[in-house]
Amino acid sequence: MKDTPVPAPGAGPRRPGAAALTALGLGAAPLSPADASPHSFPDGGSWRTEVPSVEGPEALGVVLKESARLDVPVHRVSQGSGVWMLSDAEITEMVEGCAERDIELCLFTGPRGTWDTGASVRTDSGGAGLRSRGHDALAGCVEDALRATGLGVKCLLVADEGVLWTLHRLREQGVLPADTTFKVSALIGPVNPASYAVFEQLGADSINIPSDLTLAQFTEIRRVSRAPMDLYIEAPDDLGGFVRMYEVAELIRRGAPLYLKFGLSRAPGIYPYGQHLRELALATAKERVRRGRLALDLLARHGADGDMAALGTRLPGPLNRFEISS
Repeated sequence: MKDTPVPAPGAGPRRPGAAALTALGLGAAPLSPADASPHSFPDGGSWRTEVPSVEGPEALGVVLKESARLDVPVHRVSQGSGVWMLSDAEITEMVEGCAERDIELCLFTGPRGTWDTGASVRTDSGGAGLRSRGHDALAGCVEDALRATGLGVKCLLVADEGVLWTLHRLREQGVLPADTTFKVSALIGPVNPASYAVFEQLGADSINIPSDLTLAQFTEIRRVSRAPMDLYIEAPDDLGGFVRMYEVAELIRRGAPLYLKFGLSRAPGIYPYGQHLRELALATAKERVRRGRLALDLLARHGADGDMAALGTRLPGPLNRFEISS
C-alpha cells in the first residue's frame, strides 16, 4: 500500500482527499487567507493539547503513562468534578505528577448549579445551568480557588461570569498568584464574537467554545479577540457528541491559538467522580489519549502538525481586560 502523500514544505496543509477529488473535477474551492487567524501563543505556536476529565491521581497516572507510550504531547490536563472532590493529598500528588512532565493542571471550582438544591437546572429550559447560585456558592468557588492555588495548582476552571470576574480581581490584588490562569467551561461557552470578547475582558485566559460552531464563526471570533480557544474536537455526549477530527487542520488555521481537547463521545458521565466509577474513569482516560494520537496522526498526514506550541508553555500572552475600579 502506498503512503499517503504529505505536502511539500511551504505548500500548506493538504486537504482531505484533495488530489483524488481534483482529478475527478470535484476539487474544493481555494481557502481564503482572510479566514486565517492572525494570532498565536506567545512562542508563535498555533495549538496546544489538553486531556480533559482526568479525575484524580490514578487517572492522571494513566494519562501520563499512555501519552508517553503513544508519544502524545500534553500541555494541559483538566478535571471536571471539582476541587472539593479531591483531598489535599490527592491535589498535591496531581500537582507533583504534572510538574514532573511540565504539564499544566487545571481543576474545576465549585459549587455550581448542577450540584446544589436549585431545581431550575433540571427543567427543560436548563435554568441558570452551571452558574453559581447565591453568595454561598460564590464563596465556595473562592474557597476552592484559594485552597487549590495554595497547594500549587496554577489553572482554575470556572462556569460562571461572576466567579470569573471575582477571581480575576483577586488575582490582580495578589490574593491569588499572578500567574494563575482561568479557563472558561464549555458548559457556559460563548457563541458569538461579542460574548467571547466579554469573557476575555472579565479575566479569562482560555475560553471553551461549543463544538458546534461553524468555521465562519471561528473567524468571526478571531476578528475581535486573541484569547486562546479551547475546543473539544470530540465532544462528550452531554455536549452534543460532535466529532470534528477531520477538520482539525482548518480549526487550527481559523481558531489559533487553540487548545485541542481530546474528549470522548459514547461514554457515560463520571462527574462527580468517586471510587465507584474507578474502572470507567481509568478506561476513558486511556482512550482519550488514544483519540489524541489519532487526531495528531491526521494532522501529520495533512502536513499541518508543525505549529505546535512548545511543551511546558502555559501562559496566554497579553489580553484585554476590563478596568478594575478601586
